[in-house]
Amino acid sequence: MFALDTVLYPGGPLPLRIFEPRYVDMVSDRLRRDAPFIVALIRAGREVGGGATTHSVGTLARIVDWNRQDDGLLGIIALGGRRVRVLDTETRPDGLCVATARLLEDEPASTVPADHRRLVVLLRGLLEQLESRYRLATPRFDDASWVGYRLSELLPMPLACKQRLLEMEDPLLRLRQLAEIVGAVMD
Repeated sequence: MFALDTVLYPGGPLPLRIFEPRYVDMVSDRLRRDAPFIVALIRAGREVGGGATTHSVGTLARIVDWNRQDDGLLGIIALGGRRVRVLDTETRPDGLCVATARLLEDEPASTVPADHRRLVVLLRGLLEQLESRYRLATPRFDDASWVGYRLSELLPMPLACKQRLLEMEDPLLRLRQLAEIVGAVMD
């Protein structure tokens, strides 16, 4: 499990530079097995050095690309999968956190309501500016979950707010919350 100062959403890209030996080993194992790992937002502690505690809802991530960077570090791009609830964790002697988790239900399929179309326009504009980061994503501008997740990861807001948006199980409620946030900034 990666305990990070970021929230990963289903379908979202996560570029990482891997330098701690515990994570180099984990990434090597995940690549060899073609297996996912969990990304969870840190509740207390730090990313580097271990010992961080995380929120109980995180996201599975699968490595979709990797390279050796100019500085010799391993660079990966992971793509967010299903949301999970972390049930318990164990810290191994090397500092790697290993978790037992259960998959959360997929959200109900919902289209973006007409009264939230301005969110789609905003998202299209943001994605045009970040084209390279989202090259692996297939746009689904009519899907309320996809639009809500992308805006949640892209809009500048406190991590606690991003975590609440991840934990929501209703994509239309997430869009309403985002519309209120965007409205408050634009008004």
